[in-house]
Amino acid sequence: MGSTFSGIELGKRSIMANTDAITTAGHNISNANTEGYSRQRVQIKEFDPLYKPDLERLERPGLIGQGVDVQSINRIRDELLDERIVGQANQESYWDTRSKYYTMLEQIYNEPDDISVRSNMDKFWESWQELSINPESKAARQAVVTRAENLTDSIKQRWEALTGVGKLIDGDIEATVKQVNSYARQIADCNAEIVRSRAMGDNPNDLLDRRDLLVDKLSKLINISTDQRDSDEFMVHVGGRVIVQGNIAREIDLVPRFDDTGYSKLVWKDTGNDAVFTGGTLGALVELRDVDVRNEIQTLNTMTMNFADLVNDVHRNAVGANKVTGLDFFVQHSFVENANGNFDRNGDGELDTSYVFRFTGTNALDKQQQVGIEGVMTFSGSTGDVQVPYFHTDTVETVIARINDSTSEVKAYLDKNNKLVLKATTAQNVNNPDFVIRHVEDSGYFLAGYSGILAGTGAEGAYDYAQADAVNALVAGSQFAVSPVYNPSAYIEVNQAIRNDVMSVAAGYMDAAGTAPTGDGRAAVEIAAIRNTSVMVGGMKTFDDYFADTVTNVGLKGEQAETNLLSQNAIMDDLRNLRDSISGVNIDEELAEIMKFQHGYNAAAKFITVWDSLIDTVINRLGV
Repeated sequence: MGSTFSGIELGKRSIMANTDAITTAGHNISNANTEGYSRQRVQIKEFDPLYKPDLERLERPGLIGQGVDVQSINRIRDELLDERIVGQANQESYWDTRSKYYTMLEQIYNEPDDISVRSNMDKFWESWQELSINPESKAARQAVVTRAENLTDSIKQRWEALTGVGKLIDGDIEATVKQVNSYARQIADCNAEIVRSRAMGDNPNDLLDRRDLLVDKLSKLINISTDQRDSDEFMVHVGGRVIVQGNIAREIDLVPRFDDTGYSKLVWKDTGNDAVFTGGTLGALVELRDVDVRNEIQTLNTMTMNFADLVNDVHRNAVGANKVTGLDFFVQHSFVENANGNFDRNGDGELDTSYVFRFTGTNALDKQQQVGIEGVMTFSGSTGDVQVPYFHTDTVETVIARINDSTSEVKAYLDKNNKLVLKATTAQNVNNPDFVIRHVEDSGYFLAGYSGILAGTGAEGAYDYAQADAVNALVAGSQFAVSPVYNPSAYIEVNQAIRNDVMSVAAGYMDAAGTAPTGDGRAAVEIAAIRNTSVMVGGMKTFDDYFADTVTNVGLKGEQAETNLLSQNAIMDDLRNLRDSISGVNIDEELAEIMKFQHGYNAAAKFITVWDSLIDTVINRLGV
């Protein structure tokens, strides 16, 4: 049977349970503005009854209650909703990062009209048109040189601006990698504390909140998912790889990349394998640096390289008013001093690679003439060799178009002498050099006997840059140009010899007698005509098309980032509001809880007072 003093114990348990409930409500109110905090609730159950069903008990009604007990203190959390938020958060931060940086890129292209690259190039073409009308004028030649200098300065300024954005992104990547490593270590530390706390029978609510907050922050930086199937080994995955496993955290490291940018690539510190992220702030930053900004710089370099090359091609074959000929108008810096473009790529002291930018055939072609032969040409591409077939009925123009429409990184056109020209484009893969022809092969005779580029057919007669003196595969006497130093838009300038003597600006050609006729402006006309000629290698576009495409491309991508950001903001706002409605602290609700348990506390105290009076009667007032 129950003890005479059992009521005191029952009342004590009630007071303790109500005290815990009031304390928990106060804890909720205190942390109402704490980031990541989830409200907590006391789980109360009845205490074990006095008599349990067994073979030894008094012959009287059993299961006499002994009050209340606190079973646990739990946080209110929807784990499924948390997983949705973690899985979606990386997209919001991804588009937010892209939107911010595309705003910077838009500002670079949104130049005032009087100093923009396009306006300076328009003035440059106009100066050649003026020179073609007045080829004997020194003032017209001075205008050509001055406007060319203004154009090169604006090209350099754009390159510096784009490079500046790239360096800013690179700095953000380094800072973000440190954040990712820090959050991963903190999550692992929390895991260890949580396991120890649970092993002692506790419910570590505040530690769980801390871990969930760290996971939320990490999910904004990289595309992660969580795995809680093993309560003793909470795991975080990214792209199918583990970044946190229990109390172990993997770190991301930065190692130098072997190119001209000076940037680093992301690798897993423990294995050295590439670390790839497709979402979050880090994924957006890497994509912006290695794809978006790189493409903008490569496009600018492509325009600059071909612009200078085409102008120089005409100018060096023309003659100035001072009878000087053979001068390049723009300075081009070769990647190597070796005349054949030979280069020691692996640094072992032996020449093992050929860096050549342009091949020019020896035969003049008619673009409307049918080739009358068939075969398959093979060119280097971004992910491997690309094959381009040609047939008997194809015209020269059709074959050239088929080369340019392919995914190869070699493009073609006919020069002013109607000779076939093959040029290298920028490389999509960062491991391949820009403006380097890496492979050219023809199973037939279009590139060999017909156009006069390759000396032989098939694999034996192929040009491949992975060897010294690869130019020996070209037809004897054919012209080729060594590849330029990286980023020609960073160093383009007018030839110093022309700046010293503007009469060296070539406006005409020598006649059959080897003299330069006064008033000859044919070369100036040819240079001015480049403006509207489809010559942009990497796509047969005019220079005007280039400017229109670059501005449109940046504007559309900026609009895409802003639109997707607004969409993701709306999705995440709904998810976070739903989580707040479940886990967030409502001050009014907590005050109501305090009032409810305060009444329970008062009632328990009154119960103890009554029981104390009963005991006093038994002990002191039984009529002794």
